[in-house]
Amino acid sequence: MCHNHDNLRSNNKDLQAVEKQLDRRNFLTKTSMGLGAIALGSLLSAEKALASVKGESNQLSSNFLSRNRLGLPHHLPKAKRIVYLFQSGGPSQLDMWDYKPKLKKMFGQHLPDSVRQGQRLTAMSAEQSIYPIAPSIFNFKQHGQSGRWASELLPHTSEVVDDLCFIKSMQTDQINHDPAITFMQTGNQLPGRPSIGSWLSYGFGSDNENLPTFITLITKKMVGQPLYSRLWGNGFLPTEHQGIQFRSGKDPVLYLTNPENYDGEDRRKMLNYLGKLNDLQYDAYGDPEINARMAQYEMAFRMQTSVPDVTDVSDEPEYIFDMYGEDSRDPGTYAANCMMARKLLEKGVRFVQLYHQGWDQHVGCPGGVKQQNKLTDQANAALIKDLKQRGMLEDTLVIWGGEFGRTVYSQGELTETNYGRDHHPKAFTMWMAGAGVKSGHLHGQTDDFGYNVVKDPVHVHDFHATLMHLCGVDHERLVFKHQGRRYRLTDVHGNVVKDLLS
Repeated sequence: MCHNHDNLRSNNKDLQAVEKQLDRRNFLTKTSMGLGAIALGSLLSAEKALASVKGESNQLSSNFLSRNRLGLPHHLPKAKRIVYLFQSGGPSQLDMWDYKPKLKKMFGQHLPDSVRQGQRLTAMSAEQSIYPIAPSIFNFKQHGQSGRWASELLPHTSEVVDDLCFIKSMQTDQINHDPAITFMQTGNQLPGRPSIGSWLSYGFGSDNENLPTFITLITKKMVGQPLYSRLWGNGFLPTEHQGIQFRSGKDPVLYLTNPENYDGEDRRKMLNYLGKLNDLQYDAYGDPEINARMAQYEMAFRMQTSVPDVTDVSDEPEYIFDMYGEDSRDPGTYAANCMMARKLLEKGVRFVQLYHQGWDQHVGCPGGVKQQNKLTDQANAALIKDLKQRGMLEDTLVIWGGEFGRTVYSQGELTETNYGRDHHPKAFTMWMAGAGVKSGHLHGQTDDFGYNVVKDPVHVHDFHATLMHLCGVDHERLVFKHQGRRYRLTDVHGNVVKDLLS
């Protein structure tokens, strides 16, 4: 007993010595957080009372507190959850959605300089002597009561066009893949900013204490532009808001399962003791990352039981597999990930991000686009139908699109049946469906060449502002102070595109 008492006194002296060494900045950090804790305490008392009435868990109570500290939501949200179907590489809007019949008569003609207007080109086509017009070889038809045009490559998505809200006038500032993808996912071309899902996690937290707020799924075995974890990273936000990648196969989350011959019974005790040590460290240094890391440990502990359950699709009826297509039976395919996304949304995950590579058709564009739509078209339509039949589409926002579009002129050799298309950032197509957007709506218009926007342009920052608005967030007010500056998803730009809203 005496020995333990001496050790405790020694440890206290060590902590006191550390505290004396804290500089002025850490002192101010500690005291400011202490004052914040007093204010938080008053909120906490009220929230405990609310939790006792509603029977909410501590985690959900904590999320409620986070929302109140940030003043969220700023207005009544239409979207409770989001699934973003990101098509990496830049899908050819001219071969799928942006029908330009006049180009048939202009096959092989040089794209007029008055159309190109000296716009920046990539190094892959900048040295071409001519820029021959390459009309799509695919047939287009009008579909649904809205009469939306779609190519023959989209037989399934064509069935749900009346549920979709098309943006034909998307624009971005970036012409190369990595900065363009980073820009679309984080609002800035440079790495280091928080992703869309991380911003929403920071603002709202999770509706399921046993699963992350933000989950990422990537189609397996696809070749294309590289995808980096920073695309779903938390940037300068606390690390608990980073996206968690679920993988196909035995271990959806790496290092989550227990080691061989370890039953995990004492893990709860270990986490409790670790929490006490982290509390001591937090008291000494006041670093919020200490608590964030502890929150991650706790989430990992709960995910050990929740993840196997949510990734088990054995209880899905046959007609669901048939709806999504044969690939949905193969974990990690795009179809299987779409079906998994629906399951995750059902379980309370707020933001699910799918990445599908392979849309970068500089050569062999017709064959490449055709193959990509074989992999994705049915699953895209199935997800819309599935959410709709479960009554979830009305408060779920579905987004489809890539980082930019493709050129109307052919990169490289042009033949009657084949052509390539280079990157084109100044005019491309995206669509949304569900919560708060107009069904069957068409926004924006491009010229007869599909090269320039001639009506209602929508910049990436406008798109982000609109997305946040649908989630009940004023994009100018959800900010985070980092290195002396207040940051937001839309940087210092962006306007809500009200014509998209229902």
